[in-house]
Amino acid sequence: MRLRGSATALAFAFVSMAALVGGCGSAPATGSSAPKVIKIGFLAPETGNAAASGADMIHGWQMWWKQHGSTIDGYKVETTFYDTGSDPQQALTKARQAVQQDGMQMIVGPYLASSGLAVAPYLEQSQVPFFMPTVSADDLTQRTRSPYLIRTAGWTSSQTTHPAGTWAYDQGYHTVVTIGSEYAFGYETVGGFAQTFTAKGGKVLKQLWTPLGTANFGPFLSQVRLLKPQAVFVEMVGADAPNFLKQWQSFGLAGNVKLIGNETLTDQSNIRTLPLKDVVGITTFAHYAEGRQNSATQQFDQQFSKAYKELPSYMAAACYTSAEWIAQAIGKTNGNVTKKVAFLNAVRSISFTDTPLGPMKLDQYGNPIENVYIRTVEATPSQYSKVAVAWNVPTYTYHNVSQFWTFNPAQYLKQPDYSPTFQGIAK
Repeated sequence: MRLRGSATALAFAFVSMAALVGGCGSAPATGSSAPKVIKIGFLAPETGNAAASGADMIHGWQMWWKQHGSTIDGYKVETTFYDTGSDPQQALTKARQAVQQDGMQMIVGPYLASSGLAVAPYLEQSQVPFFMPTVSADDLTQRTRSPYLIRTAGWTSSQTTHPAGTWAYDQGYHTVVTIGSEYAFGYETVGGFAQTFTAKGGKVLKQLWTPLGTANFGPFLSQVRLLKPQAVFVEMVGADAPNFLKQWQSFGLAGNVKLIGNETLTDQSNIRTLPLKDVVGITTFAHYAEGRQNSATQQFDQQFSKAYKELPSYMAAACYTSAEWIAQAIGKTNGNVTKKVAFLNAVRSISFTDTPLGPMKLDQYGNPIENVYIRTVEATPSQYSKVAVAWNVPTYTYHNVSQFWTFNPAQYLKQPDYSPTFQGIAK
């Protein structure tokens, strides 16, 4: 591994792509003395607001290749890492560098939805396969889908929160306030909750949007006090998540208002630095739960905690699984990833009966159909107490959840993407 920077069926699309790239490239000539190399560019935020998440992405990816070796069918797989700085423009700059200067044959990453949205049009135009284990921007596998964009071990922002809205209403929480980050991931995560919650008859009293990097959540939490909802649905990402959770406690809201969160709110990367009292009992909805009592998840927990002295986040699990996914596709094409149609078809053909995240297979739009877990934060058992104070334990599993939940895909895609002006709220 090299470091750079700091350490719908879509049949019509494939026909079109075949016309564009069917004749491009071939495997190195037999007997050539030149090494056969597959070059993968890995975009991750090694600095900035999401640096902790970026570190987990890199660790998960590296661990898989260390365990399984980096040679497939005589091809050496080389990964070069590029620091996005938690910034969309830097992510695009690094993607261009990776492709135009360094000759990367595919891109994995980057993390933030905003960075993924910045990078995707360039990679599609350049006809470079783009694999997204963490970028969850809904439209990348919905209204602006492309055969070049595939969520290997990924998810869409609203995929986990559609069930959350239905669940919250059914639990008797009929008035809520929502709080989310003021960018694509926040809008989509909250929108998924708001649409299904209000469809059941629930009322959203107010929606609050917080800039990324917010240090003081006091003005927003003061509004929660005044509005007196039965529950608050919260999406927070990166360093904003632990900051929010600490202030939720200090405002005395814990125990008085039900806190329902999205996946990243209590992701392991965000709760590692917090005392148990700040997080215990919080309910979140996610496609990964490190406390799942299943051999695939627990083996991964054990291996990751031994290697890095901490429990894995969803980013680590997703990038580990993405490495397996891509490696299998490389094997299916005998290492000839320059035959892009065949390689991308191989990626799409792969499914898993289980992974650290659970079973996975791709839908016709390039997004996984996967489990969604209702999780509760609990104290870690004794075998992990030295590496983590708390972890997310599933209390219920929704199996085989589509990015469209129970909606008809054709009808769902006629509505706008979730945004500040469209939250799917039933009138």
